[in-house]
Amino acid sequence: MPQRDTPDEPRADRSGERPDFADEPVREVERGGVRYTLLGTAHVSPASVAAVRHHIESGRFDAVAIELCSSRHRALTDRDAWRNMNLFQIIRDRKAGMMMASLALAAYQRRIAEQFGIEPGAEMKAAIDAAEAADRPLQLIDREIGVTLKRTSRRLSWWKRWVLTNGMVLSLFSREEIAEEDIERLKQGDILTETFSEFADQSPELYESLIAERDRYMAARLRAENEGRGERRVLAVLGAGHLAGTVEALRADADPVEEVRELDAVPPASRIWKFIPWLILAAVLTGFGIGFSRSPELGWSLVATWVVINGGLSALGAAVARAHPVTVLAALCAAPLTSLNPTVGAGMVTGAVEAWLRKPRMGDFESLRDDVIHLSGWWKNRVARVFLVFFLSNLGSAIGTWVAGASMIKQLA
Repeated sequence: MPQRDTPDEPRADRSGERPDFADEPVREVERGGVRYTLLGTAHVSPASVAAVRHHIESGRFDAVAIELCSSRHRALTDRDAWRNMNLFQIIRDRKAGMMMASLALAAYQRRIAEQFGIEPGAEMKAAIDAAEAADRPLQLIDREIGVTLKRTSRRLSWWKRWVLTNGMVLSLFSREEIAEEDIERLKQGDILTETFSEFADQSPELYESLIAERDRYMAARLRAENEGRGERRVLAVLGAGHLAGTVEALRADADPVEEVRELDAVPPASRIWKFIPWLILAAVLTGFGIGFSRSPELGWSLVATWVVINGGLSALGAAVARAHPVTVLAALCAAPLTSLNPTVGAGMVTGAVEAWLRKPRMGDFESLRDDVIHLSGWWKNRVARVFLVFFLSNLGSAIGTWVAGASMIKQLA
């Protein structure tokens, strides 16, 4: 099968000068009767926007592919998407953590836009609009962000997972300005990759899931969408950091359908994670049993230790989130029990109670994207505060479980 990999340089304008976007990298690969033009963009560069429009408006392409999944495409194009959020459903389906991750990415993007006067993702929005204006089909070729995060999580040890998750969420509250060198790095990658760049540099597992796998996935999606449909030209708009890997994957002999199926699969969670909650339950109940067998006073002291420390730290987390007083009380009562129940977390209870007591208004959904940029917005916006209550009460309960457990061991020693 003939394959070609050639550069495609923008032509000089009538004055003989190269256009502003001439430095945007372009690679071409031809296989299966399809000529793929891969345009490497900087996600925060006006030149990239101009390059995208130039290529699509040239009329040379039969289809346009972009480095977005359906959920990120919806977030970029549908500003009313947050209005349809069902908080109770999200909490019940254990998706509150994923929702906070999405808010983290959105907040990071908006902080860049506010600080530097540039809009991350503008080149993708330009591709969407230009493709629609030119009546060209739009192909979303990136893997769903939820699948990427789950596959990433499955690869990490429990400690790296804990550091990554809490580091990302706690970074939301940072008041530090985004350094210009971070913006420069964005020109070589994308928002998703940059968010985890500090960890990816030190973790082969993160690099594989966030970068290498997505290169293979996007190449497979391009081939699956376009091969077997006759001769055609396809423009693929990718972050510059994905250009080399996607070109290499396009030239490989992997079956695209099988490749997509393999990379869309989420590996099962380690069995040890299923057993840890039950081990905690068994250990705590055994401690209670030993305590009461020695003396009722010791037994009740152990129970009080568990309830006060576990419930107290969870309630403290809810209070820091400025939850309703009833929600704080719910955290105090629920955490000692949920810590012994592998199927329910303290945050599920406190999040639901907070959402019920302080029902978000339509204005909270409409202003959610703007509010989460600033520290105070997480407490002002009722939607954001529900997730804040969920996270901090869960964090307090998790810390309380280990602190209370250590205290009980000392009493029994």
